[in-house]
Amino acid sequence: MIRFENVGLRYGMGPEILRDISFHLPERSFQFLSGPSGAGKTTLLRLLFMSLKPTRGLITVFGRDLSRIPRNELPMLRRRVGIVFQDFRLLDHMTTYENVSLPLRVRGREEASYRSDVIELLKWVGLGERMHVLPPVLSGGEKQRAAIARALIEQPEILLADEPTGNVDPPLARRLLRLFIELNRLGTAVVIATHDVALMEQVDARRMVLSGGRLEIHD
Repeated sequence: MIRFENVGLRYGMGPEILRDISFHLPERSFQFLSGPSGAGKTTLLRLLFMSLKPTRGLITVFGRDLSRIPRNELPMLRRRVGIVFQDFRLLDHMTTYENVSLPLRVRGREEASYRSDVIELLKWVGLGERMHVLPPVLSGGEKQRAAIARALIEQPEILLADEPTGNVDPPLARRLLRLFIELNRLGTAVVIATHDVALMEQVDARRMVLSGGRLEIHD
């Protein structure tokens, strides 16, 4: 689905943040991305999401060379990749239901065509009773689940999650992990960036470890 070959990234004239990154992301796969703070995990997720382009090397996305994809085609490709940010990025003036359905509204779809899907997804992530609540009223865990639901509403082939359990307690972290496992079982490739060793030990999955700008893979 996505392949990196000797990818490097630097900002301006500064040193390379990522160096000689090579790996492939298979269909229906599950992997953790770990490493110390500042190692470049979020930057690598942004490359996977196509919101950054590498300074050097080759990234192939769904069989296409990223460097040759016209800018106006990138939004369509990004719809095949869902992303959950560390800061949730929910809009405080919109209800949980409105936040989750926002990507579909932006695409111009009529509410009648997606309302039942949004409600079903909110129930699946445990927010069926909170769909009409504004984000400031939600707990940290509820905000996280709303952000996950928003990333899933377009049924992405790949889900990227940046420290999705960083602000929740261990029981909720396990619940969120079960959501990701179930999503993967249904066919979505999952990449979870985390420094939570206890979380990673709960799943037999590939680990990609960033350190010093380089990536090591442990299958």
